[in-house]
Amino acid sequence: MRIGSRYNGPPGSGNGGWSAGLFAAAGGPGPVEVTLRRPPPLDTPLVLADGEVRDPAGLVVAEVRPTDAVDAVVPPVDLPTATAASAAYPGLVAHPFPGCYVCGPDRADGLRIFPGRLPDGRTAAPFHVPEQVTEATVWAALDCPGGWSVIAPGRPYVLGRIAARVDALPRPGDDCVVTGVTVDVEGRKARVHTSLYGPDGTLLACARATWVALPPAAG
Repeated sequence: MRIGSRYNGPPGSGNGGWSAGLFAAAGGPGPVEVTLRRPPPLDTPLVLADGEVRDPAGLVVAEVRPTDAVDAVVPPVDLPTATAASAAYPGLVAHPFPGCYVCGPDRADGLRIFPGRLPDGRTAAPFHVPEQVTEATVWAALDCPGGWSVIAPGRPYVLGRIAARVDALPRPGDDCVVTGVTVDVEGRKARVHTSLYGPDGTLLACARATWVALPPAAG
């Protein structure tokens, strides 16, 4: 396995959702939960064995474990509602990782999923599906909309753990909708859910995840 450099999240490391999707696909059939133990390195050969993803130095990058069925569904909204929410995406003004492949405004070649808040606290964003789409693409699309339901100014979070269910891949060129919601927050950890809907409102995929707030920067 290798995470290409274009699929970055924070600078120098893989986007959490994309990386987890890649690891999950290698983990075999059945629902799995991926826990990231360190920032996934880019352009580095990685090996999955005995449920652990390791780098060439033998360091554990992630753990892949069987899990219960994922049924963390966030209700949908229509495309105009998602588009209106996306126009107020906070990351357009201040983004901890503006080069993120999924939600970074600096990435013209990224997925450009910009989750904005709905009045009830959920996030929603349109998602124009790229020409090449895999399960890792879907895991990536399910990643950041959950994070942006808890990220606040000066309080960046990163993905720590995620489990996803992909019922069907979206078709290239489709205009889909992604929704996210915070379930609870305990200390530095936030549990979130996300869902991906096709143009006709069909649920294509859903995920549950834990995001972890980064420690305050040293002054």
